Amino acid sequence: MRICIAYDCLFPWTVGGAERWYRNLAERLAADGHEVTYLTRRQWTDDDRPQIPGVRVIAVSRADELYGADGNRLAGPPLRFGLGVLRHLLRNGRGYDVVHLCSFPYFPVLAAALIRPFARFRLVVDWFEVWSPEYWRGYLGPVGGRIGLQVQKTCARAPQVAHCFSARHAERLAEQGLKSPPVIIGGLYGGPTEPQPTRAAEDLVLCAGRQIAEKNIPAAIEAVAQVRARGVPLHALILGDGPEHAVVHERIAALGLTDVVDAPGFVSNEELEDAMGRALCLVHPSSREGYGLVVVEAAAHGTPVVVIDHPDNATAELVLAGVNGFIAKSASAADLADAIIAIRDAGQPLRESTAAWFAANAKRLSLGDSLSIVAASYSR
Repeated sequence: MRICIAYDCLFPWTVGGAERWYRNLAERLAADGHEVTYLTRRQWTDDDRPQIPGVRVIAVSRADELYGADGNRLAGPPLRFGLGVLRHLLRNGRGYDVVHLCSFPYFPVLAAALIRPFARFRLVVDWFEVWSPEYWRGYLGPVGGRIGLQVQKTCARAPQVAHCFSARHAERLAEQGLKSPPVIIGGLYGGPTEPQPTRAAEDLVLCAGRQIAEKNIPAAIEAVAQVRARGVPLHALILGDGPEHAVVHERIAALGLTDVVDAPGFVSNEELEDAMGRALCLVHPSSREGYGLVVVEAAAHGTPVVVIDHPDNATAELVLAGVNGFIAKSASAADLADAIIAIRDAGQPLRESTAAWFAANAKRLSLGDSLSIVAASYSR
């Protein structure tokens, strides 16, 4: 088949769960003998161009910073990328059997939906998240939020094969007007699925991910301080970077934890894997997640996780309380501290239970299984 994937980021020039998903998808499809084109924005220098075997990478918009100082997406780059996708499909749309997009940032979906009746390709859209009206208002304000919500609804109502990565976002997508049931994709995990020996835990709390307001990393730091105040000699490792990186360091200093909490930014994959294997737990207090790959990656090491209960947080679907971690009532430092203490008190049996949970769900959570579901959906 002739397949066009369009996403405005490309791994490893941009790092994230969706970036890895589309890179892996392109490589898998090319390896299976499909003709694959990947549309993105320019993220590389002339001497560092993408070289993905069997995949033609085309930059349809210029290099741009995606995020403003507040950590929110800027409007200009997705508009330019959407226009680039539109121009490309106007010229080349009839040459594709499938056009596969991410729903966010919406403009490419609008462009592909406009061209699809004439080019007659199958439109496939991944919906990692479906934002609620409340979140739209908080993100763009009352007027901008209404406009954003309407754009989201317009994209949902376009004829498409829709993929969702969680039950709660699949339900929201149906409420937004999707015309056919979405295909549920169970996993994005690309690591080994064989059972791994669980290591004895150190008194280490790990946080890993993009440091934006929704991730609530400062609350995790405060939780570490509260646990230490209860007499537990915890340390913490905060991995990742983002607009709130300076805030993270400020909170560490304000709490007098510079010798206790380390926040070095991005590290190598080997260092991340080592930290996951020896950590007491992964604390992931994000209030907005469409899936939560890092939760599965931790479970693969037998490391329990702490997530929070929030309407926009799909990671809670990956956690069974007392089996592979705990779901804190909120992102407050007190609730996070209680969950950390519960994991420490549960000890090695919880680590063994987490490893058993991963082993039982590894196939459903695996990237290979999901890619097979996607390939089948192309001919749906």
